[in-house]
Amino acid sequence: MLVAPGMASAIANGTPVADGQYQFSTKLTMTNIPRADGTVYDSACSGALVAPQWIITAGHCFHDASGTRVGGPVPYATTATVGRTDINATNGYVVNVTEVRQASRHDVALAKLATPITDITPLPISASSPKTGTILRMTGWGATGSINPTPATHLQTGQFKITRVAGSSVMVIGYAPAADTSACLWDSGAPYFTENADGTRTLVSVESDGPSCPHSQAETTARVDRIADWIHQTSGATIVAARAGGRG
Repeated sequence: MLVAPGMASAIANGTPVADGQYQFSTKLTMTNIPRADGTVYDSACSGALVAPQWIITAGHCFHDASGTRVGGPVPYATTATVGRTDINATNGYVVNVTEVRQASRHDVALAKLATPITDITPLPISASSPKTGTILRMTGWGATGSINPTPATHLQTGQFKITRVAGSSVMVIGYAPAADTSACLWDSGAPYFTENADGTRTLVSVESDGPSCPHSQAETTARVDRIADWIHQTSGATIVAARAGGRG
């Protein structure tokens, strides 16, 4: 969800994540992002650890002054906070991002960490086409509403239902705790994943775009199954076959 260059989205009408849960969840903090008029600003995105040294997020989180997505050396100072549910806590990791790889024709990027994180289990990548009706969970940082928004200081979560799969996108609507549980500001790139009875989780898509929050309309997320090979070749991420009907 891109409202202005560098602004992303988070969860309205979600719930706080308990400490120790969903440790792969990542907050990306960007500083001195250039504007076309020569000024700069700060922003943030969300993502997930998919390999010890790689974060998956939205491609539009990394762009030039004109808003065009860019890859290569990180275009502005960016840090990744991983393994922390309270942004003011001291657990987990805060690691510099050094490099960006952009997916072709998908709003997805891989961000390389300066040092690997070896004691947090990465989120595996689905290689199977998403199915309508599947329930996904999303975790993200950011505002909980569009009126006078401020970034959340605690990781939020909610559940969503897939309503349509088309091209590079997976469309989702709020499912729990409310029908208008929805993405909001400062969390583009947030992971949508299945949760299975045995406790395993699989990434299906990442947050891309949608209406102002909260809302009960369809949200656009960028699917990962069609670029699973590229993700694996770039990062070494684990690729798995999605399990039908993953439920939260």
